[in-house]
Amino acid sequence: METAGDAAAVQCKRSLGQGNTSSSSFRLRSPSLNKVRLRRIFDMFDKNNDGMITLDELSQALGLLGLNADMAELDSMIQSHIQPGNTGLTYKDFEDLHVSLNKVFFGLDEVVDEEAQDESDLSEAFKVFDEDRDGYISARELQVVLGKLGLQEGGEIDRVQQMISSVDSNHDGRVDFFEFKNMMRCVIVPSS
Repeated sequence: METAGDAAAVQCKRSLGQGNTSSSSFRLRSPSLNKVRLRRIFDMFDKNNDGMITLDELSQALGLLGLNADMAELDSMIQSHIQPGNTGLTYKDFEDLHVSLNKVFFGLDEVVDEEAQDESDLSEAFKVFDEDRDGYISARELQVVLGKLGLQEGGEIDRVQQMISSVDSNHDGRVDFFEFKNMMRCVIVPSS
């Protein structure tokens, strides 16, 4: 059964497809995107740390990632997920929106091979950082993405280089896909 939010998501999908897609490798792709990763995304989008993502915060975050959507369409899509009395999406609302988008964008209702899907998700995430597609994430590439996301580290190359060296197991000054996978699988973020 299609909801108003699903119909709005279809319209938003069309809008996103027509917009600037310079970061087309960033997609909400997988139902197996675990709660830790989804929580990180929520926290990055929640710029004022009030526990809710407003329409403006969501639009700004998507825009920074090169996914431009019409504000009216985006508003229509998320309104069905916002609880009465709230001014934005809570984390639970955001989870529900994620599930809805997976259904609309990718037809994902069924359980998929989680290991294969995790590998695919990691590959997609790696591509977001590997802007020149040389198979490595350099400090400059990491700094650019962190800057686009509005993170403080994006302005501090020394901190970015520290981040790179902390996962650079072969000490070549950059992160390859194997090192990226190990880092992503080892990071534990406390749930809130």
